[in-house]
Amino acid sequence: MQSPSAASPDLIVIGFHALSDPLRISVIELLRNKELCVCDLCDALGVSQSKLSFHLKTLKEAGLVRSRQEGRWIYYALNIPQIAVLEQYLSEFRRLYQMLPARFCKDPS
Repeated sequence: MQSPSAASPDLIVIGFHALSDPLRISVIELLRNKELCVCDLCDALGVSQSKLSFHLKTLKEAGLVRSRQEGRWIYYALNIPQIAVLEQYLSEFRRLYQMLPARFCKDPS
């Protein structure tokens, strides 16, 4: 796995852009537990295959999902190493939390 500092800034930007759409977040959530066929994703999300294909292409280009073909169906799964790169990138901001004045660190709830 690449460290965030070694990861291309473009790859990080593309990854976060891919996560900026509610439908793509829903795809990521569905794939969290298991690989799914594109037909199962369409059924679960209530969208057409043509609409979903656009979003899956965006997620795949960002490296967040991977695909494999089995017969006439394409199956999608999370690409955990790329998700970990984005997670690591964000986790580096935790150290900034310790530098903030106490009034900014209080839990708003």
